[in-house]
Amino acid sequence: MQTVTKAQLWTGRILSGIAVLFLTMDGVMKFVAPPEVLQGSEALGYAADRLPIMGTLVLTGVALYLIPRTSVLGAIFLTGFLGGAVATHVRVDNPLFSHVLFPTYVAAFIWGGLLLRDARLRVFLPFAKARSTPVESERGITTPHLRERTAQ
Repeated sequence: MQTVTKAQLWTGRILSGIAVLFLTMDGVMKFVAPPEVLQGSEALGYAADRLPIMGTLVLTGVALYLIPRTSVLGAIFLTGFLGGAVATHVRVDNPLFSHVLFPTYVAAFIWGGLLLRDARLRVFLPFAKARSTPVESERGITTPHLRERTAQ
């Protein structure tokens, strides 16, 4: 059985925590709307009346991600949201590494943290070896692998 080591668990929690803190701050700032946020949103082509909608979306994704039973759904939801952020930065011709790819870095923290915390998700990685034994997650849930080793 593949289990999550203590180091993997804590590394995953830290990566997830960094992403959650950033996205929570982003969502809250959409509601607080200080002048800097209003100016930045306007420069990206978003009117001030759209900020609460965007804040609600990102905070909903964060809430889903924080609940263990819906964490994968939250990661998928946030990945879509962050994909829209990449598209927005490309559209306004922002710098590549500091602006366009920043949402990709956040998504990597989201998925990396989740993969480190939950061994069941590692089955879906294309470079993972097929196993004939079940996988145990951090919550003690055992799930059989999707693929069996071929008999030789």
